[in-house]
Amino acid sequence: MIGTELSGGALVVFGLIAVALVLFVSEVIPNDVTAIGIVVSLAALEPLTGVGHRAAISGFANTATVTIVAMYMLSAGIQQTGVVQRLGLSLAAFTDGDETRALAATIATTGPIAGFINNTPVVAIFIPMISDLAEKTGISPSKLLLPLSYAAILGGTLTLVGTSTNLLASEFAADLLGRPPIGMFEFSALGLVILVVGLAYLMTVGRWLTPARIPVDADLVEEFDLEDHLTQVRVGADSAPIGLTVDELEERADADVRVLQHRRDGDRDSQPAANERVLEYDGADDSDGQGDRETPASGSDRDQRFSGDETVDTRGNREGRSQQRPRDGNDRDSNDRSGEETTVIEPGQHIREGDVLTVHGSLQAVNRFVENEELRQLHRQSVTEETFEESAGNERLAKTIVPGESSFIGETLSETHLREVYQLTVLAIRRDGELLRTDLEDVTLEAGDLLLVQTVTSTIEYVTETGDLVVVDDASDRLLEGRIDEVAPLSPKTPIALAIMAGVVGTAALGLVSIVIAAFAGVFLMIVTGCLSTTDAYDAVSWNIVFLLAGVIPLGVALEATGGSQVIAGALVGTAAFLPLVAVLLLFTVVTGLLANVITPVATVVLMIPVAIDAAGSLGATQFSFLLAVMFASATSFMTPVGYQTNLMVYGPGGYKFTDFLRVGGPLQLLLAVVTTGGIALIWGI
Repeated sequence: MIGTELSGGALVVFGLIAVALVLFVSEVIPNDVTAIGIVVSLAALEPLTGVGHRAAISGFANTATVTIVAMYMLSAGIQQTGVVQRLGLSLAAFTDGDETRALAATIATTGPIAGFINNTPVVAIFIPMISDLAEKTGISPSKLLLPLSYAAILGGTLTLVGTSTNLLASEFAADLLGRPPIGMFEFSALGLVILVVGLAYLMTVGRWLTPARIPVDADLVEEFDLEDHLTQVRVGADSAPIGLTVDELEERADADVRVLQHRRDGDRDSQPAANERVLEYDGADDSDGQGDRETPASGSDRDQRFSGDETVDTRGNREGRSQQRPRDGNDRDSNDRSGEETTVIEPGQHIREGDVLTVHGSLQAVNRFVENEELRQLHRQSVTEETFEESAGNERLAKTIVPGESSFIGETLSETHLREVYQLTVLAIRRDGELLRTDLEDVTLEAGDLLLVQTVTSTIEYVTETGDLVVVDDASDRLLEGRIDEVAPLSPKTPIALAIMAGVVGTAALGLVSIVIAAFAGVFLMIVTGCLSTTDAYDAVSWNIVFLLAGVIPLGVALEATGGSQVIAGALVGTAAFLPLVAVLLLFTVVTGLLANVITPVATVVLMIPVAIDAAGSLGATQFSFLLAVMFASATSFMTPVGYQTNLMVYGPGGYKFTDFLRVGGPLQLLLAVVTTGGIALIWGI
């Protein structure tokens, strides 16, 4: 029987859980740091919590934690083959401009892949492709990105390695039920039903409920509502900036503005006219600005390179602090006052009479800048995406997402040195449905932020490679031009990597070795065969997730040790007095799903599985069935953008509001709760 008396230890553990829940929801500190605090607190309060020092750190040795580390590495090995990118790009050819086919191809491809590869990198790869696919099919990207995330979540229910919560549930099954760990495909039949039902919902009801937040063919300037923050100004004969470089102008200007583009009439580019006023300085020759561009500094080196006596120009030039710093996006063409051809001036050139500057800042700041520098606003010449895209150079506007593993998270824009080191200027930030367009240098970057940036091609390639930013690009354009081998080349190691992954899944499915040993054997083979470098393997691991797992696992141990799980189970078991057993199982599914949307799914599994097992034992029900209900419910969090990392990744690019997840994800979560409960009752019994 389940006891209902609260011990002092249980009260302490409940207090720790309450504090942890508040911190998880508010994210005052990162969730992984909260988890570390849980470990320390449980060990420090050992006489009450029943968790000693060894038990407090047992999460780091837990099979689920170690397996997840290995699966991150294996996913990176598959990702580097180019197979996922090739498959994603091929969607453009298949859809052929049809909205229904675009949606079907998106979700039908993402779901099965996410059953075997970590779904976060899968969504990161697909976001730019899907966004561009939406443009080609003439639909809002908002109509495809939310289904993309949901399909990836649904795919995680297919196999044991589909999501970390499945692996945790397998460990609980072995530790608390005295049975072998869950097999690779033991619950795949129900997972397939959940996937099919979920995809059918997304193609019908979900398609109708999903809003079109981002207009079709939206100009990026309009999409981020920057019309009043981008202005063109002309340099007059008596303007103060004449003879200065753009960098010198920005340094002396009082107003909070940035010069994004410096243009000049084509026939005036090489030499000044005889009657033109140009101020020259002894020994200060205009730079030709023709140096080859180099890849920006690596993430580990960027602060060292910036903190010395020099700044680093991504074009390959090194200059002292007193000299100009690298500039972003200056090599672009646009229309001048007479419609004649204009040329974008390279950094370092002196400003002349008649030059046109494209500036970024608030309306008040720009007005002060124009007045102080005696410039003239070109009110009839609006700044659009075309203003930048018509450039003969390789600069561009782009949308980038800050992923959960980015090294920029927690830093303000000024601390990241994105502009100085990476030649990347942030023009606006979309966060939680809101647009940030002023005082950006003081904004602290968060996971899921969508940045509108002005940058160069080399930086786009670099930040994509490092994973610090996920760039929404135009890869499908090159695919439609027949250059798929250039956009998504297949590695020569592709057959080897795929064979290794198949071997891992096969040996684990057949029970020849445990999943953790099979996974690490796969990592070993990928490294020794050259499919994956050790550096890439370690970089692929989301260490914040690993620490989160290791930190919350002992919390479940404490619940069991103090009888806290039995107290909670007792309250839920009381519902059996007026509900049939299948309804109690449904209640557990619904409660678990709601909790997973508020805190992390990992924390939900750790807290709810001991409760579910105790409740099932008291009711004389099948304990494994209750464990599966918690496992499936925690793995399908659709109702909030913070419930699952892939939801957070599409939040900004889709322009969604928080309520959109409730509107689309709420009915889906309730539907799948019923399907899951019915499937468990039919297959495993209750």
